[in-house]
Amino acid sequence: MRLILTQEVTGLGGPGDVVEVKDGYGRNFLVPRGLAIQATRGAEKQITQIRRAREVREIRDLGQAQQVANDLRSVPVTLNGRAGQGGRLFGSVTAADVAAAVVKAGGPKLDRRRIELPTPIKSVGTHKVMVRLHPEVVADLNIQVVAD
Repeated sequence: MRLILTQEVTGLGGPGDVVEVKDGYGRNFLVPRGLAIQATRGAEKQITQIRRAREVREIRDLGQAQQVANDLRSVPVTLNGRAGQGGRLFGSVTAADVAAAVVKAGGPKLDRRRIELPTPIKSVGTHKVMVRLHPEVVADLNIQVVAD
């Protein structure tokens, strides 16, 4: 099955890429979640628009990605959240919250789609978050969540 990716899919490709996947994976996972659309002649015209938007957000090369990763390691990121007894947050910390906190702390601007939360952050404390800057560069970011 030929699909056009509309979002970043780890291990498969990025927005605007035309990929060949097994029918079940495409029909039951990628398309229902909005990660891909069927590759038709009409949809192929959308590829250029998707790729232009991707180029604006994308880090250009490996050297720039490594520089951003070094910048992220040196930035202390702290998030404030309302918490109840036992340090449990009301709600959870999202990738958009993390991206905003990095900018607020003086770090580089990150696309929220590049931030990978292995599990939802629902408690006060220090948490490790992965930021996929480039296919070859993944930066670990330590986030301190404190109660208001």
